[in-house]
Amino acid sequence: MAIVAGMGRTWVLSLGGSLIAPDQVDTQFLGELGALLRELSVEQRFVVVCGGGAVARRYQGAYRQLTGSGNDDAADWVGIAATRLNAELVKQMLGDVAGDDVVYDPSVPPSFTGRVLVAAGWKPGFSHDYDAVLLAEQLRADTLIKLSNLAQVYSADPKIDASATPYESLDWAGMTDLMGGGWAPGSNLPFDPVATAHSARLRLKLIVAGADLTNLRRILAGESYHGTTVGPD
Repeated sequence: MAIVAGMGRTWVLSLGGSLIAPDQVDTQFLGELGALLRELSVEQRFVVVCGGGAVARRYQGAYRQLTGSGNDDAADWVGIAATRLNAELVKQMLGDVAGDDVVYDPSVPPSFTGRVLVAAGWKPGFSHDYDAVLLAEQLRADTLIKLSNLAQVYSADPKIDASATPYESLDWAGMTDLMGGGWAPGSNLPFDPVATAHSARLRLKLIVAGADLTNLRRILAGESYHGTTVGPD
């Protein structure tokens, strides 16, 4: 693992595919995120792990319709391909600040010679959130930030249950209760259950936030922010 001399803290961002391409590619959001990363990565390093989002779920649905199959591994591979397309777009957008190859296997210490490292899905059985946790472990980052179309963790899916209430903070036991214990391809959860279990073992700090990049700037600056903080029990 190559490390740039003199660089400061390493932040790991789990970037939901719903923000990259909710329907079409959100070029405005990505352009603003790219500008922020270019600015802040002068003194800090960032790992951006890209999800598949709606694109992955659309193709997974097509796979199931075309084959009539319930093969979760095959559906996962289709979703992983979407994460890799999204990651390649983000890497190429960032240009010279993201010179390393996109990371596909987070279990291996990555080559990190630039200012931003981009990663994608690895293999079936979990989402890109778990890949982000493994990279945080590899790079000894103590905080993971999840950016998605939900600004906080709720007691239930707020798109379905109008009575769902948001949490400002949770311990890992409470987060585990909410996320459940198993992974299904195409799941639309605030955080992957497999990633939740491993984060709890590592005693990571997780911040679940939304798409507001001003809010992300506040998080990175150590200022007050809107979101859900998940910490060790």
